[in-house]
Amino acid sequence: MWRNPFSRRKRDDRADDWSERDLALENSPWSPLYDLDDDDDGLAGAFPSGHYAPGHYPAPLPPRKGLRRFLPERLRGRSWLWWISRWTAAILMLFFVLVAYLAITAPLNKSLQPIVPPQITLLAADGTPIARNGAMVDEPVFVADLPAHVIEPFLAIEDRRFYNHWGVDPRGVARAAFTGVGGGSTITQQLAKFTFLSPEQTLTRKAREALIAFWLEAWLTKDEILERYLSNAYFGDNMYGIRAASLHYFYRQPENLRPEQAAMLAGLLQAPSRLAPTRNPELAAARYDLVKGALVAAGYVTQAEADAMGFPALDVRTRNDLPTGTYFADWALPQARQLSDVSYSRQTLTTTLDSRIQNIARQVIDRAPLGDAQVALVAMRTNGEVVAMIGGRDYAASPFNRATQARRQPGSTFKLFVYLAALRAGWEPGDTIPNTQFTQGSYRPGNSNDRYSDTITLREAFAQSSNVAAVRLFNEVGSEAVIETARELGVTSALADGDPSLALGTSTMSLLELTAAYAGVAANSFPLEPRAFPQEEAGWFDWMWNGRGSLNSSDHADIEEMLRAAINGGTGRAATLNIANFGKTGTTQDNRDALFVGYAGDLVVGIWIGNDDNSPLNGISGGGLPARIWSQFMRGALGAEASPPRPTPSPDPSGPVEPMDVPDLQDIPLGDGRRLIIRDGEAVIVSDIDGVPVEIGVRDGDFSFEFDEEAAARRLEEELRREGIEVEP
Repeated sequence: MWRNPFSRRKRDDRADDWSERDLALENSPWSPLYDLDDDDDGLAGAFPSGHYAPGHYPAPLPPRKGLRRFLPERLRGRSWLWWISRWTAAILMLFFVLVAYLAITAPLNKSLQPIVPPQITLLAADGTPIARNGAMVDEPVFVADLPAHVIEPFLAIEDRRFYNHWGVDPRGVARAAFTGVGGGSTITQQLAKFTFLSPEQTLTRKAREALIAFWLEAWLTKDEILERYLSNAYFGDNMYGIRAASLHYFYRQPENLRPEQAAMLAGLLQAPSRLAPTRNPELAAARYDLVKGALVAAGYVTQAEADAMGFPALDVRTRNDLPTGTYFADWALPQARQLSDVSYSRQTLTTTLDSRIQNIARQVIDRAPLGDAQVALVAMRTNGEVVAMIGGRDYAASPFNRATQARRQPGSTFKLFVYLAALRAGWEPGDTIPNTQFTQGSYRPGNSNDRYSDTITLREAFAQSSNVAAVRLFNEVGSEAVIETARELGVTSALADGDPSLALGTSTMSLLELTAAYAGVAANSFPLEPRAFPQEEAGWFDWMWNGRGSLNSSDHADIEEMLRAAINGGTGRAATLNIANFGKTGTTQDNRDALFVGYAGDLVVGIWIGNDDNSPLNGISGGGLPARIWSQFMRGALGAEASPPRPTPSPDPSGPVEPMDVPDLQDIPLGDGRRLIIRDGEAVIVSDIDGVPVEIGVRDGDFSFEFDEEAAARRLEEELRREGIEVEP
């Protein structure tokens, strides 16, 4: 009969009486138990009563306690030796499975690559260095080329039994724990850690480190492991690998290091930043003495030889006199990493930045009366090459790039997409649209100062930045058409479908994105991708299949007509040049953002002014300071002198003029770069003489004269140097 092996029964109940069914089976002729008697084979009394079942076989006794009572009956009699052998086999099998998994998923060639991006030097288009970023790495080393006295200090202090273990050294761990000499991790484990793992200190990470160490030992020779370790280890001062470190600290190749120099480098690996001799020579000297003691203990040198080894003198010749970052460099670096090869060599890449134009941008920004506001500037060619970038007033104080990272409302500069969508739908610049107030609906935008008219042409509505006309035009052409136009021009930011306020620039985007869209219009080829590195000219086949769009000649001429009207007779009059110029002003609600985006010649430039906390600006509008900065920058970059003509009378004198987008009435352009400003009862003429800003004020018949002393001094120094006269700083 079957018995539940997990049931608990009293010892006295083991001898179960046979049931009537059992007796019937014994007396049945067809049963194997037929004619079976306890005394037939002379076994009566061989077993204690009740300890055997019919057929004279003893009944198995279930264990009274312990884990065996949970096992199947056939496994209860196994010995502990049997169990240990099975568990050992299972663990080994799991280990080999994990090693096989690592061989498939963990790329071995990763240990051949530098653990940090190598140093990249960025040059301006004329070859002027502008920034240097990344770690100092150099070519890997080979054990066969290194003298023994270069390798021995690393083995003595980091892993004395390196050539005798299989990646993990319990003896080395014990020695490090009791003596404090040597690392608890082997060289193989350290290579696994800084090549494949994060620096977290957890048991899980240590277990993975040991497993990867076994895997490295299985696939690489000892010399290959040591080579990769020495070529990637960090030695402080942003130096990775023994070649970069030896050149930095001693101006020597590692193959030519002296014993004391190699010993000092070996001592840095425990805490490179803290022990670097250029920063903490005392700590480096103390660690150096410990390395010499390890060399003696390992038998590599005698005590007398160690005592004769003095602390090596440094020969540091490398100097990083370039900034590690600028607004442009921070934006260009990810593109540079994609262009560079994955190798140990340092690279120098030439960017599209024009150092002359960048300097002009910085000078114009420095002279602008911004108050506490921030500013951003992007200048690019019509092919997308960025030639100048200002992401803020001071990179050292705030590296946040407001030209590429900040997402602000574009204001009326977004109307470009609304009017362009209308032109593509069949509208013409001379067509009229109602310019009256909204009296119905939940959304009722208005023009500033409540200036309206019955109708207005699209040309005038765009030039004068009429809000009600833009919203009505948006509703006429549909939000889908406007959004589609913006997408085709390269706008990727979120745009609210069906929201009429979108026509007034309530969405957010970066200045770089907005400027690139205007560049697409200027080139009549879109979308344009802003880039920091020159690209080869596309061939005819590439041009046919590049997927870019363009406007028909009529629509392109019409939108340029409106963009030019916005500068020459509209809200952007302060930006007027004496060459063909096109642009649009933009000012958001409560003057939180002020923008001007436009193009002239081969340059497309966007200017943004605002506060980082999105607070209102103090009297700055898109047609004021941003337009003047744009004009001054263009004059310097293109050599085009501003000569704004008298504003032409509006065809519709009663048409609206958005004060939010025009200079204050107290700021009047006089031509030739001069302006008349009325403030606090004083008339001030602002101009610049040979690049030096000058202000002449008149109040109650008294004259005042002010000029930028620093700019004048710089100008004087330039003139003196031009005449060959040395000027002391």
